[in-house]
Amino acid sequence: MVNLESFHAKRAAIIFNPVARRLSRSRHLLQRTTEILAKQGVEATLVSTTAPGSAGFQARQQIEAGCDLIIAAGGDGTINEIASGMLHSNVPLAIFPGGTANVLAKEMRLPMRMDSVAAALPKLRPRRIAVGRLRLKNSAPRPFLCMAGAGLDASIVYHLNMELKALAGKLAYYAAGFAHVFRPLAEFEVIVNEQRYEASFALVSRVRNYGGDLEIARGASLLRDEFEIVLFRGRQSYRYLPYLVGVATGQIQHLSGVTILHGRSVVCREPAGRDIYVQVDGELAGTLGMSAEIVPDALTLMLPPRFVAREQSLLAEPVCA
Repeated sequence: MVNLESFHAKRAAIIFNPVARRLSRSRHLLQRTTEILAKQGVEATLVSTTAPGSAGFQARQQIEAGCDLIIAAGGDGTINEIASGMLHSNVPLAIFPGGTANVLAKEMRLPMRMDSVAAALPKLRPRRIAVGRLRLKNSAPRPFLCMAGAGLDASIVYHLNMELKALAGKLAYYAAGFAHVFRPLAEFEVIVNEQRYEASFALVSRVRNYGGDLEIARGASLLRDEFEIVLFRGRQSYRYLPYLVGVATGQIQHLSGVTILHGRSVVCREPAGRDIYVQVDGELAGTLGMSAEIVPDALTLMLPPRFVAREQSLLAEPVCA
């Protein structure tokens, strides 16, 4: 049993995605992180993922082998995979950003260099948090730490040019987004707190940060045991231009066509004859129907004390509804 009050790791596994965009270009940083951790008295082993979906199983293996810290080196998709193998374990998870957007790392205000996070590891403290659990038709439930989206943003992910993503990173998402400007959108039913709504984009979020650059769910928090759900209406893509301005200026809650809710579960139902795509932390997950629920006290995450203090001060403020 790990003592979360006086935690100091002795043996860690750094599970990394060898094809993550930043890692594939800076592989030397992985070796440097092990050297930095060794100076802190942490014996760290590099563990490469072996296939898509393997990271959760590998995390469980490392915990069973005696590791008292798991480090996820990669993007948000890799982090979710690793977390899936650690749910309800007392072993903490630390994040070393190495992906395209690194939403979770930016939400936690971690440095964007893995060696810098490794150097700061003794200052991070373990904290139990809730996670989201997504269920899609004909697929097993999967956890997520940041967000799930249905509708427009998931359609952008579906049409993403993967070769361009490998070369240009987030610019590939913007290119796919611009391609949607003149496309019609389908609206679908969303159920939150037993109330029914319509939306062409539904964001179910545990974090404020969206894509690494914007804040949409401004009342979300990793320390809350609930989602912030932001619903956008509109069957024409041009409706999203004022929405984008509202997000950029922090005034989205005042816009007509936007509904902001809080809840522990969400259901999205597909319209007849239309496939509505779903993304989880920037990766395509499938199509509606979809349900998402909060799993409380599910994961131990290594967090910066300044982030925790900031979140706690914001939690004392009333959320917008």
